[in-house]
Amino acid sequence: MRSIYKYLILLSFPFYLVGCSSPSAEKEPEKETVHQERDIVTLTPEQHKLSEITLGAIELKELSGTTKVNGMLDLPPQSLVSISTPLEGIVKSTNMLQGKRVAKGALVAVMQNPEFIQMQQDYLDYKSQLQFLKQELDRQEELAKENVNSKKALQKARSEYQSVSARLLGQRSKLSIMNISFSALEKGQIQKTFNLYTPMAGYVTQVNTNIGAFASTTDVLFKIADTEHLHAELTVFEKDVPKLKLGQKVRFVLANEEKERMATVYLIGREISKERTVQIHCHLDKEDTQLLPGMYLKAYVESGMNKVEALPDAAIVEFEGKKFVFIDQPADKGSNTYRYRMMEVKTGVAENGYTQVSFAGQISDVKVVTKGAYDLLSKVKNAEEEGEEH
Repeated sequence: MRSIYKYLILLSFPFYLVGCSSPSAEKEPEKETVHQERDIVTLTPEQHKLSEITLGAIELKELSGTTKVNGMLDLPPQSLVSISTPLEGIVKSTNMLQGKRVAKGALVAVMQNPEFIQMQQDYLDYKSQLQFLKQELDRQEELAKENVNSKKALQKARSEYQSVSARLLGQRSKLSIMNISFSALEKGQIQKTFNLYTPMAGYVTQVNTNIGAFASTTDVLFKIADTEHLHAELTVFEKDVPKLKLGQKVRFVLANEEKERMATVYLIGREISKERTVQIHCHLDKEDTQLLPGMYLKAYVESGMNKVEALPDAAIVEFEGKKFVFIDQPADKGSNTYRYRMMEVKTGVAENGYTQVSFAGQISDVKVVTKGAYDLLSKVKNAEEEGEEH
Protein backbone atom coordinates (compact mmCIF):
# COMPACT_ATOMS: atom_id res chain seq x y z
CA MET A 1 0.00 0.00 0.00
CA ARG A 2 2.90 2.32 0.82
CA SER A 3 4.53 1.59 -2.58
CA ILE A 4 1.32 2.46 -4.39
CA TYR A 5 1.22 5.77 -2.53
CA LYS A 6 4.82 6.55 -3.62
CA TYR A 7 3.94 5.70 -7.21
CA LEU A 8 1.04 8.12 -7.20
CA ILE A 9 3.23 10.90 -5.78
CA LEU A 10 5.90 10.41 -8.48
CA LEU A 11 3.24 10.30 -11.19
CA SER A 12 1.80 13.64 -10.15
CA PHE A 13 5.19 15.40 -9.77
CA PRO A 14 5.72 16.23 -13.51
CA PHE A 15 2.32 17.91 -13.58
CA TYR A 16 3.33 19.97 -10.57
CA LEU A 17 6.52 21.06 -12.33
CA VAL A 18 4.62 22.00 -15.43
CA GLY A 19 2.16 23.96 -13.39
CA CYS A 20 4.92 25.76 -11.49
CA SER A 21 6.95 26.59 -14.57
CA SER A 22 4.03 27.90 -16.65
CA PRO A 23 4.32 31.57 -15.42
CA SER A 24 7.96 31.76 -16.46
CA ALA A 25 7.15 30.24 -19.83
CA GLU A 26 4.67 33.00 -20.75
CA LYS A 27 5.66 35.00 -23.83
CA GLU A 28 7.06 38.48 -23.28
CA PRO A 29 4.61 41.28 -24.25
CA GLU A 30 5.19 42.41 -27.78
CA LYS A 31 6.64 45.82 -28.23
CA GLU A 32 4.17 48.46 -29.25
CA THR A 33 4.30 48.92 -33.01
CA VAL A 34 4.76 52.40 -34.33
CA HIS A 35 3.12 51.77 -37.70
CA GLN A 36 -0.17 49.87 -37.62
CA GLU A 37 -1.22 50.75 -41.15
CA ARG A 38 0.54 52.29 -44.11
CA ASP A 39 -1.26 55.61 -43.70
CA ILE A 40 -1.44 55.61 -39.91
CA VAL A 41 1.42 56.62 -37.62
CA THR A 42 1.15 55.75 -33.94
CA LEU A 43 3.41 57.37 -31.38
CA THR A 44 4.04 56.65 -27.74
CA PRO A 45 3.95 59.60 -25.34
CA GLU A 46 7.76 59.66 -25.32
CA GLN A 47 7.93 59.71 -29.12
CA HIS A 48 5.26 62.38 -29.30
CA LYS A 49 7.17 64.59 -26.89
CA LEU A 50 10.44 64.21 -28.81
CA SER A 51 8.73 65.04 -32.13
CA GLU A 52 7.30 68.27 -30.68
CA ILE A 53 4.07 67.81 -32.62
CA THR A 54 1.95 70.94 -33.00
CA LEU A 55 -1.60 70.88 -34.33
CA GLY A 56 -3.43 73.59 -36.23
CA ALA A 57 -6.54 74.14 -38.33
CA ILE A 58 -6.97 74.72 -42.05
CA GLU A 59 -7.13 78.49 -42.54
CA LEU A 60 -8.74 80.78 -45.08
CA LYS A 61 -5.96 82.96 -46.49
CA GLU A 62 -5.91 85.68 -49.11
CA LEU A 63 -3.35 84.36 -51.55
CA SER A 64 -2.76 85.95 -54.91
CA GLY A 65 -2.39 84.02 -58.11
CA THR A 66 1.13 84.94 -59.15
CA THR A 67 3.28 84.60 -62.24
CA LYS A 68 6.98 84.13 -61.51
CA VAL A 69 9.28 86.00 -63.91
CA ASN A 70 12.84 87.29 -64.13
CA GLY A 71 14.07 90.71 -65.13
CA MET A 72 16.43 93.55 -64.40
CA LEU A 73 16.42 97.18 -63.37
CA ASP A 74 16.74 99.58 -66.26
CA LEU A 75 16.48 103.27 -67.09
CA PRO A 76 14.19 105.02 -69.58
CA PRO A 77 16.07 106.74 -72.43
CA GLN A 78 15.42 110.18 -70.97
CA SER A 79 17.21 109.21 -67.75
CA LEU A 80 20.47 108.14 -69.39
CA VAL A 81 22.79 110.40 -71.36
CA SER A 82 25.94 109.63 -73.34
CA ILE A 83 28.38 112.53 -73.66
CA SER A 84 30.56 112.87 -76.75
CA THR A 85 32.57 115.72 -78.17
CA PRO A 86 31.03 117.72 -81.07
CA LEU A 87 34.54 118.36 -82.39
CA GLU A 88 37.34 115.84 -82.26
CA GLY A 89 40.28 116.79 -80.11
CA ILE A 90 42.50 116.08 -77.12
CA VAL A 91 41.13 115.76 -73.59
CA LYS A 92 42.95 118.49 -71.70
CA SER A 93 41.34 117.91 -68.29
CA THR A 94 38.55 115.98 -66.55
CA ASN A 95 37.76 115.04 -62.97
CA MET A 96 35.02 112.51 -63.66
CA LEU A 97 35.01 109.22 -61.74
CA GLN A 98 32.51 106.36 -61.84
CA GLY A 99 29.87 106.79 -59.15
CA LYS A 100 30.39 110.53 -58.82
CA ARG A 101 27.26 112.63 -58.42
CA VAL A 102 27.05 115.55 -60.87
CA ALA A 103 24.57 118.41 -61.11
CA LYS A 104 22.87 119.53 -64.29
CA GLY A 105 25.25 121.71 -66.35
CA ALA A 106 28.37 120.51 -64.51
CA LEU A 107 31.70 120.62 -66.38
CA VAL A 108 32.80 117.09 -67.32
CA ALA A 109 35.81 117.73 -69.61
CA VAL A 110 37.91 120.43 -71.26
CA MET A 111 38.87 119.76 -74.91
CA GLN A 112 41.36 121.38 -77.26
CA ASN A 113 41.80 121.37 -81.04
CA PRO A 114 43.59 123.92 -83.28
CA GLU A 115 40.60 123.76 -85.64
CA PHE A 116 38.49 125.29 -82.88
CA ILE A 117 40.66 128.42 -83.00
CA GLN A 118 40.27 128.57 -86.78
CA MET A 119 36.49 128.29 -86.42
CA GLN A 120 36.47 131.37 -84.19
CA GLN A 121 38.64 133.29 -86.65
CA ASP A 122 36.28 132.39 -89.48
CA TYR A 123 33.34 133.60 -87.41
CA LEU A 124 34.94 136.97 -86.77
CA ASP A 125 35.93 137.23 -90.44
CA TYR A 126 32.38 136.51 -91.64
CA LYS A 127 30.99 139.01 -89.17
CA SER A 128 33.38 141.70 -90.44
CA GLN A 129 32.59 140.91 -94.08
CA LEU A 130 28.88 141.02 -93.35
CA GLN A 131 29.13 144.53 -91.98
CA PHE A 132 30.88 145.72 -95.13
CA LEU A 133 28.48 143.91 -97.44
CA LYS A 134 25.51 145.36 -95.54
CA GLN A 135 26.79 148.85 -96.18
CA GLU A 136 27.40 148.03 -99.85
CA LEU A 137 23.90 146.60 -100.22
CA ASP A 138 22.35 149.69 -98.66
CA ARG A 139 24.36 151.92 -101.07
CA GLN A 140 23.30 149.91 -104.12
CA GLU A 141 19.67 150.10 -103.06
CA GLU A 142 19.89 153.91 -102.79
CA LEU A 143 21.49 154.14 -106.24
CA ALA A 144 18.79 151.88 -107.63
CA LYS A 145 16.12 154.25 -106.39
CA GLU A 146 17.76 157.06 -108.37
CA ASN A 147 18.28 154.74 -111.39
CA VAL A 148 22.02 155.41 -111.24
CA ASN A 149 23.23 151.75 -111.08
CA SER A 150 22.17 148.71 -112.96
CA LYS A 151 19.96 145.93 -111.53
CA LYS A 152 22.86 143.51 -111.93
CA ALA A 153 25.01 145.45 -109.46
CA LEU A 154 22.17 145.45 -106.90
CA GLN A 155 21.55 141.73 -107.31
CA LYS A 156 25.25 140.98 -106.88
CA ALA A 157 25.47 143.05 -103.67
CA ARG A 158 22.38 141.32 -102.27
CA SER A 159 23.70 137.87 -103.21
CA GLU A 160 27.07 138.44 -101.57
CA TYR A 161 25.43 139.78 -98.43
CA GLN A 162 23.06 136.79 -98.12
CA SER A 163 25.88 134.31 -98.78
CA VAL A 164 28.13 135.66 -96.03
CA SER A 165 25.14 136.01 -93.70
CA ALA A 166 24.36 132.29 -94.13
CA ARG A 167 28.02 131.39 -93.47
CA LEU A 168 28.01 133.48 -90.32
CA LEU A 169 24.84 131.79 -89.02
CA GLY A 170 26.26 128.35 -89.78
CA GLN A 171 29.52 129.13 -88.01
CA ARG A 172 27.63 130.51 -85.03
CA SER A 173 25.61 127.29 -84.79
CA LYS A 174 28.79 125.18 -84.84
CA LEU A 175 30.41 127.27 -82.13
CA SER A 176 27.28 127.28 -79.97
CA ILE A 177 27.39 123.47 -79.82
CA MET A 178 30.80 123.83 -78.17
CA ASN A 179 29.39 126.16 -75.53
CA ILE A 180 31.42 129.20 -76.59
CA SER A 181 30.85 132.66 -75.15
CA PHE A 182 29.96 134.86 -78.15
CA SER A 183 30.06 138.02 -76.08
CA ALA A 184 33.71 137.36 -75.26
CA LEU A 185 34.49 136.25 -78.81
CA GLU A 186 33.01 139.37 -80.40
CA LYS A 187 35.26 141.38 -78.12
CA GLY A 188 38.21 139.62 -79.73
CA GLN A 189 38.80 136.99 -77.02
CA ILE A 190 39.55 133.76 -78.89
CA GLN A 191 39.32 130.65 -76.72
CA LYS A 192 41.93 127.90 -77.02
CA THR A 193 39.72 125.20 -75.48
CA PHE A 194 36.06 124.31 -75.34
CA ASN A 195 34.09 122.68 -72.52
CA LEU A 196 31.77 119.68 -72.31
CA TYR A 197 28.86 119.87 -69.84
CA THR A 198 26.29 117.34 -68.65
CA PRO A 199 22.71 118.12 -69.75
CA MET A 200 21.18 116.51 -66.65
CA ALA A 201 21.92 115.60 -63.04
CA GLY A 202 22.82 112.05 -62.08
CA TYR A 203 25.62 109.64 -61.39
CA VAL A 204 28.61 108.96 -63.64
CA THR A 205 28.28 105.34 -64.74
CA GLN A 206 31.03 105.24 -67.39
CA VAL A 207 34.34 107.07 -67.95
CA ASN A 208 35.89 106.02 -71.26
CA THR A 209 38.72 108.53 -71.60
CA ASN A 210 41.59 110.16 -69.77
CA ILE A 211 43.73 113.29 -69.92
CA GLY A 212 45.73 113.46 -73.13
CA ALA A 213 43.56 110.95 -74.97
CA PHE A 214 42.31 111.73 -78.46
CA ALA A 215 38.53 111.70 -78.82
CA SER A 216 36.55 111.53 -82.03
CA THR A 217 32.97 112.64 -82.47
CA THR A 218 31.76 109.02 -82.39
CA ASP A 219 33.40 108.16 -79.06
CA VAL A 220 31.24 108.03 -75.92
CA LEU A 221 33.41 109.72 -73.30
CA PHE A 222 31.01 109.62 -70.34
CA LYS A 223 27.63 108.21 -69.37
CA ILE A 224 25.43 109.92 -66.80
CA ALA A 225 22.43 108.09 -65.28
CA ASP A 226 19.58 109.61 -63.32
CA THR A 227 18.75 106.67 -61.05
CA GLU A 228 15.72 108.36 -59.50
CA HIS A 229 13.51 106.95 -62.24
CA LEU A 230 14.57 103.32 -62.48
CA HIS A 231 12.03 100.82 -63.75
CA ALA A 232 11.78 97.05 -63.69
CA GLU A 233 12.04 95.43 -67.10
CA LEU A 234 10.53 91.93 -66.87
CA THR A 235 10.86 89.07 -69.34
CA VAL A 236 7.58 87.11 -69.52
CA PHE A 237 7.01 83.94 -71.50
CA GLU A 238 4.40 84.03 -74.23
CA LYS A 239 2.02 81.66 -72.40
CA ASP A 240 1.87 83.97 -69.35
CA VAL A 241 1.17 87.21 -71.24
CA PRO A 242 -2.67 86.78 -71.19
CA LYS A 243 -2.53 86.76 -67.37
CA LEU A 244 -1.04 90.26 -67.29
CA LYS A 245 -2.90 93.56 -67.21
CA LEU A 246 -1.91 97.18 -66.77
CA GLY A 247 -1.95 98.25 -63.15
CA GLN A 248 -1.20 94.84 -61.68
CA LYS A 249 1.10 94.79 -58.68
CA VAL A 250 4.55 93.23 -58.93
CA ARG A 251 6.60 91.99 -55.98
CA PHE A 252 10.30 91.65 -56.69
CA VAL A 253 13.50 90.77 -54.88
CA LEU A 254 16.99 91.67 -56.07
CA ALA A 255 19.69 89.01 -56.36
CA ASN A 256 21.41 88.26 -53.02
CA GLU A 257 18.78 90.33 -51.17
CA GLU A 258 15.75 89.35 -49.11
CA LYS A 259 14.01 92.73 -49.02
CA GLU A 260 10.78 92.67 -51.03
CA ARG A 261 9.90 95.72 -53.14
CA MET A 262 6.78 96.67 -55.07
CA ALA A 263 6.18 97.89 -58.62
CA THR A 264 3.21 98.35 -60.96
CA VAL A 265 2.78 97.08 -64.52
CA TYR A 266 2.91 100.18 -66.74
CA LEU A 267 3.47 98.89 -70.29
CA ILE A 268 3.17 95.46 -71.93
CA GLY A 269 5.33 94.84 -74.98
CA ARG A 270 3.68 94.19 -78.35
CA GLU A 271 6.41 92.08 -79.89
CA ILE A 272 7.41 88.48 -79.18
CA SER A 273 11.14 87.78 -79.28
CA LYS A 274 12.84 84.77 -80.83
CA GLU A 275 12.85 83.18 -77.37
CA ARG A 276 9.01 83.56 -77.29
CA THR A 277 9.10 86.18 -74.56
CA VAL A 278 7.59 89.65 -74.12
CA GLN A 279 9.06 92.63 -72.27
CA ILE A 280 6.98 94.14 -69.45
CA HIS A 281 7.75 97.67 -68.24
CA CYS A 282 7.00 98.33 -64.55
CA HIS A 283 7.29 101.50 -62.47
CA LEU A 284 8.68 101.21 -58.95
CA ASP A 285 6.17 102.21 -56.26
CA LYS A 286 8.96 103.74 -54.20
CA GLU A 287 12.09 105.30 -55.68
CA ASP A 288 15.42 104.18 -54.21
CA THR A 289 18.58 106.04 -55.17
CA GLN A 290 20.70 103.13 -53.92
CA LEU A 291 19.53 100.89 -56.74
CA LEU A 292 21.57 100.67 -59.92
CA PRO A 293 20.59 99.92 -63.51
CA GLY A 294 21.47 96.41 -64.61
CA MET A 295 20.64 94.71 -61.29
CA TYR A 296 18.96 91.34 -61.81
CA LEU A 297 15.71 90.53 -60.01
CA LYS A 298 13.09 87.85 -59.46
CA ALA A 299 9.52 89.08 -59.61
CA TYR A 300 6.00 87.82 -58.92
CA VAL A 301 3.17 89.44 -60.88
CA GLU A 302 -0.04 89.28 -58.85
CA SER A 303 -3.17 88.39 -60.80
CA GLY A 304 -5.70 88.96 -58.01
CA MET A 305 -6.37 88.11 -54.36
CA ASN A 306 -8.54 85.09 -53.48
CA LYS A 307 -9.55 83.52 -50.18
CA VAL A 308 -8.50 79.87 -50.28
CA GLU A 309 -7.94 77.03 -47.82
CA ALA A 310 -4.29 77.06 -46.86
CA LEU A 311 -1.80 75.52 -44.46
CA PRO A 312 1.67 76.55 -43.33
CA ASP A 313 4.39 75.27 -45.65
CA ALA A 314 5.84 73.15 -42.80
CA ALA A 315 2.61 71.12 -42.62
CA ILE A 316 3.02 69.76 -46.16
CA VAL A 317 5.48 66.97 -46.96
CA GLU A 318 6.37 65.17 -50.17
CA PHE A 319 6.48 61.41 -50.47
CA GLU A 320 6.82 59.33 -53.62
CA GLY A 321 6.17 62.35 -55.81
CA LYS A 322 2.95 63.38 -54.03
CA LYS A 323 2.05 65.92 -51.35
CA PHE A 324 0.69 64.84 -47.95
CA VAL A 325 -0.40 66.21 -44.58
CA PHE A 326 -0.97 64.41 -41.28
CA ILE A 327 -4.44 64.55 -39.66
CA ASP A 328 -4.98 63.95 -35.95
CA GLN A 329 -6.88 60.70 -35.33
CA PRO A 330 -8.61 59.66 -32.10
CA ALA A 331 -6.69 56.96 -30.25
CA ASP A 332 -8.21 53.62 -29.19
CA LYS A 333 -10.06 53.57 -25.87
CA GLY A 334 -7.72 52.94 -23.00
CA SER A 335 -4.66 53.51 -25.23
CA ASN A 336 -2.05 56.01 -24.15
CA THR A 337 -0.86 56.71 -27.70
CA TYR A 338 -1.16 59.36 -30.39
CA ARG A 339 -2.37 58.52 -33.89
CA TYR A 340 -2.05 60.51 -37.15
CA ARG A 341 -3.37 59.69 -40.59
CA MET A 342 -1.34 60.64 -43.66
CA MET A 343 -3.63 62.19 -46.29
CA GLU A 344 -2.80 63.24 -49.84
CA VAL A 345 -3.50 66.86 -50.82
CA LYS A 346 -3.30 68.95 -53.96
CA THR A 347 -1.37 72.20 -53.62
CA GLY A 348 -1.87 75.52 -55.35
CA VAL A 349 -0.62 79.05 -54.79
CA ALA A 350 2.26 79.38 -52.31
CA GLU A 351 2.89 82.75 -50.71
CA ASN A 352 4.20 84.26 -47.47
CA GLY A 353 4.78 80.88 -45.80
CA TYR A 354 1.35 79.43 -46.68
CA THR A 355 0.26 77.08 -49.45
CA GLN A 356 -3.20 76.52 -50.90
CA VAL A 357 -4.45 72.93 -50.32
CA SER A 358 -7.39 70.83 -51.41
CA PHE A 359 -8.35 67.32 -50.23
CA ALA A 360 -9.70 64.46 -52.31
CA GLY A 361 -12.70 64.03 -50.00
CA GLN A 362 -14.81 66.26 -47.79
CA ILE A 363 -13.25 66.98 -44.42
CA SER A 364 -14.32 69.26 -41.60
CA ASP A 365 -13.16 70.22 -38.13
CA VAL A 366 -9.89 68.38 -38.46
CA LYS A 367 -6.62 69.15 -36.76
CA VAL A 368 -3.57 69.11 -38.97
CA VAL A 369 0.05 68.63 -37.89
CA THR A 370 1.65 72.02 -38.56
CA LYS A 371 4.94 71.23 -36.83
CA GLY A 372 6.64 67.85 -36.77
CA ALA A 373 5.25 66.57 -40.08
CA TYR A 374 8.72 65.66 -41.32
CA ASP A 375 9.33 63.50 -38.23
CA LEU A 376 6.12 61.61 -38.93
CA LEU A 377 7.12 61.19 -42.57
CA SER A 378 10.46 59.70 -41.54
CA LYS A 379 8.61 57.06 -39.51
CA VAL A 380 6.50 56.22 -42.55
CA LYS A 381 9.64 55.81 -44.64
CA ASN A 382 11.25 53.60 -41.98
CA ALA A 383 8.15 51.41 -41.91
CA GLU A 384 8.32 51.05 -45.70
CA GLU A 385 11.97 49.99 -45.52
CA GLU A 386 11.30 47.49 -42.72
CA GLY A 387 8.39 46.02 -44.71
CA GLU A 388 10.62 45.50 -47.74
CA GLU A 389 13.28 43.75 -45.64
CA HIS A 390 10.70 41.31 -44.20
